[in-house]
Amino acid sequence: MCAARWLRQLLLLCGLLPALLQPASAKERIFWLVRDLPPFTILEGQQKGQGVIDQLLPLLIGQMPEYEHSIVRVNRARGIQMLQDRNTFTCDPTLLWTPERAEYVRFSMPSLGVLSGGLVLRKENQALVAPYLDGQQVDLHGMLSKTPLKLGIVAERSYGTQIDGILRQLPETSLSRHYGNDATANLLQMQQLGRLRMVLGYWPEVRYLIQQQGGSLADYQFHPVQGVSRYQFLHVGCSDSELGRAAVAHIDQLLPALRRDVLPGLYARWLDPALREDYLEESRRFFEAQ
Repeated sequence: MCAARWLRQLLLLCGLLPALLQPASAKERIFWLVRDLPPFTILEGQQKGQGVIDQLLPLLIGQMPEYEHSIVRVNRARGIQMLQDRNTFTCDPTLLWTPERAEYVRFSMPSLGVLSGGLVLRKENQALVAPYLDGQQVDLHGMLSKTPLKLGIVAERSYGTQIDGILRQLPETSLSRHYGNDATANLLQMQQLGRLRMVLGYWPEVRYLIQQQGGSLADYQFHPVQGVSRYQFLHVGCSDSELGRAAVAHIDQLLPALRRDVLPGLYARWLDPALREDYLEESRRFFEAQ
């Protein structure tokens, strides 16, 4: 009898052992999707880790201890694929809202107002756009639908709903789509070599990349796109699953203080010095209606 009782206790202990070795409560793991996207995320070089989102992520992670966190480098196309998979628990801290993405992404409240994208060209090609300028703003649709010029863009990237709408109206032959981790940098190199006249981009990003490539900002011109708002807004977006929705609910509790007190200053330091004061003043009004 004693031997039988001892055996039963041993078997019971063996059955409980795996459970005893497990953490008291296993945490879900968020995979944060980032790509080399200055001035938001800088993954290489002397200013590695000094981007706006580079500094935001530790603040979010530190206030979300109920999760494990991993940061994963992807290009834009791969990041979109991962967000579309509701079986993964992924979040992207640099997303623009679009109707298409809203079908599979749960978006946070707006986190940061940023300057909208526009046309980047070398000044030696300025005459090509002159007929399509109204002040400094370029009629992008008119220019690309009436000329054989090609515009370099990053594949699967949103440039905001207004510019995306213009791009959808253009013939595919007018667009040169580029994939890869360093798509914007590669487009600028193609432009410098004369293989591409025009690139669509965000001036703070382009400004950083031109300097990294050893170029001179004096050789370039930036034109806002006619009919496009001066600012657009970044969001944190998570896969639209039960886990993703819960994470966004927590993130929405953290963002109001961050977007008021922290993020505008982090972004302003990457702007042309002449723009910084105006941006900081205007940023105070971005979320007043909310």
